[in-house]
Parts: sequence; structure tokens; C-alpha cells
Amino acid sequence: MQLILILLISYYILSHIGLYLIFKKAGIAPWKILVPFYGIYEAINLIRKPIWWMAIYYIPFVGFIVWVGIIVELLKNMGIVSYWEHALGVIATPFYLTYIGLEDKYTWKGEDFLNKYQKSRQREWADAISFAVIAATLIRAIYIEAFTIPTSSMEKSLLVGDFLFVSKVNYGSRIPNTPIFFPFAHHTMWFTESVKSYSELIKLPYTRLPKLQEVKRNEAVVFNFPAGDTVVVQHQNRTYYQMVRDQGRENIWRKFDVIDRPVDKRENYIKRCVGLPGDKLQIIDGDLIINDEAAYEPEGMQYSYLVQTDGRGFRKERLLNQDITEFYPTHVNGLWEMHLTDENLKFIKELPQVKLVQKEIKPLGFYQDRESFKNPIYPNTDTTRWTEDNFGPIEIPYAGKKVKLTLENLALYDRIIRVYEGNELDVVEGKIKINGEFTEEYTIKMDYYWMMGDNRHNSQDSRFWGFVPEDHIVGKAVFIWLSLDPNKSFLNKIRWSRLFSLIHDDDEAYQERIEIPQNN
Repeated sequence: MQLILILLISYYILSHIGLYLIFKKAGIAPWKILVPFYGIYEAINLIRKPIWWMAIYYIPFVGFIVWVGIIVELLKNMGIVSYWEHALGVIATPFYLTYIGLEDKYTWKGEDFLNKYQKSRQREWADAISFAVIAATLIRAIYIEAFTIPTSSMEKSLLVGDFLFVSKVNYGSRIPNTPIFFPFAHHTMWFTESVKSYSELIKLPYTRLPKLQEVKRNEAVVFNFPAGDTVVVQHQNRTYYQMVRDQGRENIWRKFDVIDRPVDKRENYIKRCVGLPGDKLQIIDGDLIINDEAAYEPEGMQYSYLVQTDGRGFRKERLLNQDITEFYPTHVNGLWEMHLTDENLKFIKELPQVKLVQKEIKPLGFYQDRESFKNPIYPNTDTTRWTEDNFGPIEIPYAGKKVKLTLENLALYDRIIRVYEGNELDVVEGKIKINGEFTEEYTIKMDYYWMMGDNRHNSQDSRFWGFVPEDHIVGKAVFIWLSLDPNKSFLNKIRWSRLFSLIHDDDEAYQERIEIPQNN
């Protein structure tokens, strides 16, 4: 934060030196530009723009658009009309304005010059597109961004084909770690697998603007994938660390291309925040327990069931009409796997060909004897017998919490200490060493959260890769502006009932009855 403030102050001072010199050439008392508020008022008057520009100028970040407009108009009044010189003036404002102010060949030409100057149609298009890109990029980076739901991990709360708006201001807009990036691309350029859409020439530390609210329990939250710091290019839909556990690091690096990504360029995930900093969390036979109370279950939450029939199958159209979208025959004759809500479950049980329906629950130790792959459940070691249906108990870390470290629990905090909070961690002769010093405790620096999908048996979430650090939080899912059903024909694709619908956060009654632990 101190580095950012130093850079902003330096930018402000150097830019105003250039403006001081330009005011002087324009015949305006140059001291005026140095007076807060009044200086911007005089600049807007000088370029003959309406006073409402000033109101927009003081809207955080959006005001940058007005700032760009002021720079471009000042350059025009100096007789500088080249698109690329305008771009240089915007990109290198402190230096270019000062250069213009000091160079004798540049004089104030004013309104007479602009009345004679005629833009070409190509130039008008270039200016309009540039303005739109700058405005959209600022709004997308700081205020609100559109996301799509590509997988069924949040069914039936959020559906495949939902298009969402996600507010970044609710939890405090995060300043990009990599501020140099190609507009409207996330981590790779369009139509490529590995060409970066950003530059790491400038890397900023984690900084967040003031927030409107804290993350609340049961809100739908967008965040950067915590285990996405390292990626196998040819298998970007799989977790690198699980591939290493299953196939070995040397094998992965020999066969594939492996890259790393900064926090803000990791894949965007959306899940429900079921656990807050300081919460005690446990899963017993598929039931989520928070602070020793049964957790809130959103309407339409799904689980996986094994459905045994008399050998007959199901009509696809009939299942889809009941909003049953995930159903697969197994290798056993007459046995199906289905992801069902309580309502779907009732419907399936009443079908004449159905003989038995059983919820799929993985007991403790389910992964212990599996030789084909390593334990996928966090903390991904042999020190626990946990599964996605029987997990914990654990306490979710929070900033300032001192945790006692042992060889038995170190796996729980390993990524927090090494990756998320940037320390060196070693075990030397059975003793834990952090940043070169032996220790038996560690003080957590950030708040952490626990995220889970509503489609509990078809969701890669915190049960598989652990805690989500606060610096990975992107924003709050606010409302659905469009929803397209991938299972319907073109004319029936739009889910009209979901358009412009708000995304509900939580159960208020649950919030009132649950005991919230104090972080102390």
C-alpha cells in the first residue's frame, strides 16, 4: 500500500508540473492548477467542456476517463492531433506533459486551431473505440464484471448457462497484481492456450480498496482458484498438484508444459462461502456442520444417488422436463448415477421401474486403499482418513491467530505458510523451520474462507484444495442477467424466469440462530 501511495503521489506531482507549464503557455495563471478542486475546474474551463465533467472526475476510478479527456483536449489545443501522440500523453502523462511544457516549438493554439481541424472518419472510430475500451476496462476491473457458469457445481442455485454480474465493490475492489494487461482477456490471449494476456513487468502487492461489507456466510462468492498458481497447459481443467500426486512431478514436467500464474490471473471460481474465519467446520455423512450446528442448505441443493432399476432405462426428455440434468448409466446393468434435489428424488422414487435409491456417501478411509491415484481430499496426505462426505473437524484460520504446529497438523497449514503468505518452510530432523528459524507456532497473516458447491457430489471445492485466502476473493455474485439452457433447442434456450433475478445469499433465520465464534 505504501508503494502504491508513493507511485500515485509521484504521478500527481509530476503531472501537475506539466500542467503548470501548459497553463503558463495558455496565458492562465499557472498557480491555479496547483489548487485542489479549483485547478481541475480551471482545466475544464480551459478546454471548454461542461462543468459536469468535474463531478465525474471525482468518482473513484471512473474519474480517470475525465482525466484522459482533459489530457487529450489540452494536447489538441497545443496543436498535437496525432492519435499516437495522444496515446503517449495518456500513458506517460507526467513526462510527456512536462516535455510539451518545456519545448519551445509547442505553443497554445486554442479554439481557432480546433475550429479548422477536421477529424477523419477513421480517427473518429479510433477515438470512440479507445474511449469505450478504457471505460469498460476500468468498470470491469474495479466495479462490476460479467461471468458465466460453465459447470454444474452450483446446481440448482446457479445453472450451467447462467450469465452473472459480480460486484467487486462489496468486499472492496482489489487492485490488480498485474496492472499491465490486454483488455477483456483474463490470463491468456483469445484462441490460445498459453500466450499470456498480461505482463509481469510491474507486479503490485495485495491491496484492496475500502469494502462495503465483509464476506457473509452462505453468499455466492467469485474467487481466484487457490491451487491455480501452477498450471499444466495441456490440462488446464485439472489441478496441477493432484496430477503430480497421481503421476509424479518429473513425469508431468517431462510430458507437458507447466506455467505459473499470479493471484489475479488464476482461474475464476464461484462457490458458496459456507465457512468464515474462525468457524469450526465438519462434514458427517454428507451433512455440513458449522460451529456444531447443522448448516443452512440452499433450496435445490443436489447430492449423488445410485438408482437401481428393473433393467429399464429412462426417457431423457422426461428427466430434463423435471430439471434432472445429470444422469449416467454405470457399468452395472440397471444401475444409474443421478444428481438429485429433494424434489427430484421424490419424483425418481415414484417411477415404476425404480427398485432402490441410495445416497452415495464415502465413509472415512474410502481413499486409503486406492492405488490408482493419491488422496484427492485436503490436506492430500495419508495423515487423515477424510473424504468429501466425512471431513474434519477443522477451524478456519483468521488473521492474527496463532496456531501450534506439529508434524501431524503441518499439512493443514503448509500452503498458507509457504504459498499464500510467502514464507520458507522446512522440516529438519523432525523439527519445523520457518524462514530459517525453528518454531512450534505460526501467526496467520490473512483471513481464510471455506467454499463449497451446492451440487455437493459434483463440485471441486475446498474439500479438495483447502482454504481460500482473502487476497483471492474477487467479488460477490449479485444477479443473473441472462440464462441459456444448453439442453434446449435454439428457440427455447432462454430461461425467461431467471432473467434479471437476484442471487440470494443466505437463510436469515440460520444466521440468527448460529453462534458466531469470536476471533480472539
